[in-house]
Amino acid sequence: MLDPSSSEEETDEILEEERKVVAAPKVGGARVSPSRTSESSVGLQPSRSSNVRPSSPSPSVASEKEKEDLEKMQREEEERKKRLQLYVFVMRCIAYPFNAKQPTDMARRQQKISKQQLQTVKERFQSFLNGDTQIVADEAFINAVQSYYEVFLKSDRVSRMVQSGGCSAADSREVFKKHIEKRVRSLPEIDGLSKETVLSSWIAKFDTIYRGEEDPRKHQQRMTASAASELILSKDQLYEMFQGILGIKKFEHQLLYNACQLDNPDEQAAQIRRELDGRLQMADQIARGGKFPRFVSREMEAMYIEELKSSVNLLMANLESMPVSKGGEFKLQKLKRGHNTSIIDMGQEDENQLSKSDVVLSFTLEVVIMEVQGLKSLAPNRIVYCTMEVEGGQKLQTDQAEASKPTWGTQGDFTTTHPLPAVKVKLFTESTGVLALEDKELGRVVLHPTPNSPKQAELHKMTVSKGCPDSDLKIKLAVRMDKPQNMKHCGYLWAIGKNVWKRWKKRFFVLVQVSQYTFAMCSYREKKAEPVELLQLDGYTVDYTDPQPGLDGGRTFFNAVKEGDTVIFASDDEQDRILWVQAMYRATGQSHKPVPPTQVQKLNAKGGTAPQLDAPISQFYADRAQKHGMDEFISANPCSFDHASLFEMLQRLTLDHRLNDSYSCLGWFSPGQVFVLDEYCARNGVRGCHRHLCYLRDLLERAENGAMIDPTLLHYSFAFCASHVHGNRYGTRPDGIGTVSVDEKERFEGIKDRLRVLLENQITHFRYCFPFGRPEGALKATLSLLERVLMKDIVTPVPQEEVKNVIRKCLEQAALVNYQRLSEYAKVEVEKNQKDHRDPENVGRLVTPAKKLEDTIRLAELVIEVLQQNEEHHAEAFAWWSDLMVEHAETFLSLYAVDMDAALEVQPPDSWDSFPLFQLLNDFLRVDYNLCNGKFHKHLQDLYAPLVVRYVDLMESSIAQSIHRGFERETWEPVKSLTSNLPIVNLPKVPNVAVPVNLPSFSTPAWMTAMSDTDNGSGTSEDLFWKLDALQTFIRDLHWPEEEFGKHLETRLKLMSSDMIESCVKRTRAAFEAKLQRSSRTADFRVPQSICTMFNVMVDARAQSAKLCAMELGQERQYHSQIDNLIEETVKEMITLLVAKFVVILESVLAKLSRYDEGTLFSSFLSFTVKAASKYVDVPKPGMDVADSYVTFVRHSQDMLRDKVNEEMYIERLFDQWYTSTMNLLGTWLTDRMDLQLHVYQLKILIRIVKKKYRDFRLQGVLDSTLNSKMYDTVRNRLMLEEATASVREGGMQGISMKDSDTED
Repeated sequence: MLDPSSSEEETDEILEEERKVVAAPKVGGARVSPSRTSESSVGLQPSRSSNVRPSSPSPSVASEKEKEDLEKMQREEEERKKRLQLYVFVMRCIAYPFNAKQPTDMARRQQKISKQQLQTVKERFQSFLNGDTQIVADEAFINAVQSYYEVFLKSDRVSRMVQSGGCSAADSREVFKKHIEKRVRSLPEIDGLSKETVLSSWIAKFDTIYRGEEDPRKHQQRMTASAASELILSKDQLYEMFQGILGIKKFEHQLLYNACQLDNPDEQAAQIRRELDGRLQMADQIARGGKFPRFVSREMEAMYIEELKSSVNLLMANLESMPVSKGGEFKLQKLKRGHNTSIIDMGQEDENQLSKSDVVLSFTLEVVIMEVQGLKSLAPNRIVYCTMEVEGGQKLQTDQAEASKPTWGTQGDFTTTHPLPAVKVKLFTESTGVLALEDKELGRVVLHPTPNSPKQAELHKMTVSKGCPDSDLKIKLAVRMDKPQNMKHCGYLWAIGKNVWKRWKKRFFVLVQVSQYTFAMCSYREKKAEPVELLQLDGYTVDYTDPQPGLDGGRTFFNAVKEGDTVIFASDDEQDRILWVQAMYRATGQSHKPVPPTQVQKLNAKGGTAPQLDAPISQFYADRAQKHGMDEFISANPCSFDHASLFEMLQRLTLDHRLNDSYSCLGWFSPGQVFVLDEYCARNGVRGCHRHLCYLRDLLERAENGAMIDPTLLHYSFAFCASHVHGNRYGTRPDGIGTVSVDEKERFEGIKDRLRVLLENQITHFRYCFPFGRPEGALKATLSLLERVLMKDIVTPVPQEEVKNVIRKCLEQAALVNYQRLSEYAKVEVEKNQKDHRDPENVGRLVTPAKKLEDTIRLAELVIEVLQQNEEHHAEAFAWWSDLMVEHAETFLSLYAVDMDAALEVQPPDSWDSFPLFQLLNDFLRVDYNLCNGKFHKHLQDLYAPLVVRYVDLMESSIAQSIHRGFERETWEPVKSLTSNLPIVNLPKVPNVAVPVNLPSFSTPAWMTAMSDTDNGSGTSEDLFWKLDALQTFIRDLHWPEEEFGKHLETRLKLMSSDMIESCVKRTRAAFEAKLQRSSRTADFRVPQSICTMFNVMVDARAQSAKLCAMELGQERQYHSQIDNLIEETVKEMITLLVAKFVVILESVLAKLSRYDEGTLFSSFLSFTVKAASKYVDVPKPGMDVADSYVTFVRHSQDMLRDKVNEEMYIERLFDQWYTSTMNLLGTWLTDRMDLQLHVYQLKILIRIVKKKYRDFRLQGVLDSTLNSKMYDTVRNRLMLEEATASVREGGMQGISMKDSDTED
């Protein structure tokens, strides 16, 4: 047995050491040492003040400082005591719960991300983007990660969410998953690779980047352990958690734990019974004294008493349902006390009286026979054995052993219902006689064990049988009798009573628990299962008493007292008395706690050192706790405390602890915390409405200070309070409580107003309270809660128009908040860029219009990004109010419109640098179903429509002037083609026109000369076609949203193109004719490059007209066909003019030949001269140079046209007309000389010309049907006839003939 005095001295030494390390109290919740009292604090005060006195300016200031310090320490001491008392109540809830259990269906909370973890994640993603990791990724994934890093990880809204404790790793993963789903859906399909595979691969890579170098197995183990701690906690874990919540030290917990006997379920059940009895008495006092809380109606006062008693009745029923033992369980109706007469009629008490048959005990006995000593008379080889039996039960036998060594170690197990059983053990030896029927009994022993008997083996003297010479037989055996669960204590007592045990006599007593609320003191005789007499302890009070005169027997006395009855008990020692009183104290459920006389003497002695050797260990712990100042907390009556305020404090501290742990809880308690709070409320009668009102207030405070609180949690608590305060027409409420206090109603109305303000503020700041739609579903739940808060009661739905007006007002304010923050962000971004790219020349200079426009375009990009994020992350939550979100977007854009208008107003006139702004905004708005042609969109159109018209007007004037000036200065040198690549020309390539007067000419950019490698039209025509196409491309890329104006622009540009092309065609035709007129009329003429260029201009004009002038409408199509007809007619005229030129050249050749006509003077003279001269010198053949020069002209012209003109059809038509016209001219010339014989020189030249012309045009692809025309046949026949005639003349043809020859040149 421990010595309480010595143990306390050791504990004092420990405590002194602990005092030395206790930190100085901190402001706001820190505690002083638990051992300090107010007196000790005062005692320490002078030493503290002496430290600061030298620097104190005056004694009065020092005294004020001392007074403040003293008050501060007193407040801290009061706070410490309050927390210790609260911890005692919490410990009892954890130790013996009978109302609540830890819920297993709560949503599992994710680990939250801290600021440091967010920074680490940013660095990991930056390392991946820098290529510092070994993760293999394609360009699409890198772009997705880059976008995620810029948009999400670097967002200040995410940093704010991390600071609020509402961001978990799962949130960042879900945002990335949602982010890449859109990207993957837009990727083209790849055979053999599904998009689901791509998604899973990208998510796996994301996890790898996010995790970094951590071992995934450790990460998984940590996640598993944390998930387990979120589910079910052991009692030790719960104790440890609430030590941290309430700031209780470990040794304080140990003192309280031992002193409260938390490991003793009987003590805890007894404590509960005492508490419930006290609550019933308190209800009666309220009813008698009339001290009710203020209720909304006086009728609720009677209902309040009924509710108090009903709640206690329910707790009693819960306690009654707790299991007591495996057998013999007896459950009473509901309530055994006589206090609640309104629930249980007093006449029913007789029905609840116990009978002897109700008390059933079942014992397990273990009998272990070790050895027999003193067996000397038997031969060593004789066989001996033992039997054992419990009176009225079966008989068991040990193994056989030799008499020389009679040891066994055999165990026999028995069950009995006798509290005082008789155990018989006999020793036998085998009979050696032939006629012996039974073995011979050598000795026996009869034992009467109890559960308090020693458990170890002992020697017992045996009763020797007759005829056995060994008179000193002893047997060593152990009898272990287990204590059944429903037997709380047993032993021998002296007793005398008025109704039972009427004689002062020593009896064997057993304290039996029949049910949670029914205990009986039963006396037994040996070998009897039923008690001889019993006393039902309901209503009795047990306490210590002094020795009673006239009662001999027993040394220490105690009694059990009830109205009209007193039972006196006495035991043989003090320890046994204390154990009996403690057991009966737990059983009676009395509020008075008996104090043993030894403790009273100790208290009176004020620290006397006389040891109490017979004090039990529980008494030692109680003394130790009292010495350390814990006794007041342990012995305090729970019914005397204001548990509403205590629970309010407990719940607030628990919420603080929960919000500061490693989970993103959003205000939800863990299952262990919910269990303890539920048990505390049920056990101590905390009203549900008060609990949820305090919870709502605490959650609102945290939410108003920036913490992330789940609106679903707010909704749950608010709905509970609303149902309680308003109830419904039948008066039923969620927890069965029908009374509503004025305080609850007023607090609910105040919280309702605060909650509405909070919700409206969160909806106004929805982009910042719920960034990227996280936590998932929170914004939708917030809107739902707002609708509930706007309800006047719990049954009347709020008009939808009223809800809509509130949300509309919030979203209007949200547009202003979002735009202000966006403008500030853009401003900061601009300032940062200026710092990064410092330009000394711009320091101190005003913002230029160009810079202002650049900033406006950047702001437009941010505006579009905000609207896209709203649609992506928040539109689903506002699905019921989609029209309000459209209004919000329009309001948001209208705020931007003010800055946009201001930026555009300062732009110089006729400046087109603002068109990219229109394209950016219009490309976003025109594909948005709700914003297309909305208020802002129409404003944008109205703003830019005059600008577009002005731009087109100036471009038209510029192009017209460039045509006029270009053709005046045109050299008709070919340039490279531009038109094939014109559709890719973007806005910046369109000429920038400053003023309509003296418009600058536009020269083709140098980078465009390499776009094609073929010679084409003139510089002026190429410039024209490029400008027209670039203008149309630019207007088309504007994607003007209004169909009518867009069609008008298109029509105007098409018609303008038609007019411009027509002007170009006509000027080219005039230049073509003038060029031919200025050229030579002889065979010296060569087709110049300019002629081919003009043809190519026509080719381009025809091609461009199909693209620039074609429209689907009837009138425009007709107009376009007129342009084509004009081009076609002009080409025909140009071919005709050129062929006429060729005919004139042939006519000049034939004119030379006409001088040799027969009968002319020149012909006779020329013939005589040639003949005379040929006799002396070698005269060249006259006329061959004429033929050669003409053939050379034809071939050169054919090659030039074939090489430089890009249209084959024009070439064929030209060659056909050329051949036909010249052949007709030859036929006409020969026909005019039908009656004349051709001169030989005429014949030779014509044969040469005709043969060469035929061959050359055939080589150029002229069809045989054209070559072998009737005129050609006529000419050929005439020349062959003339050739035959001339061959018989003097001199002949000298080898020139119409016949084909391989040797001919």
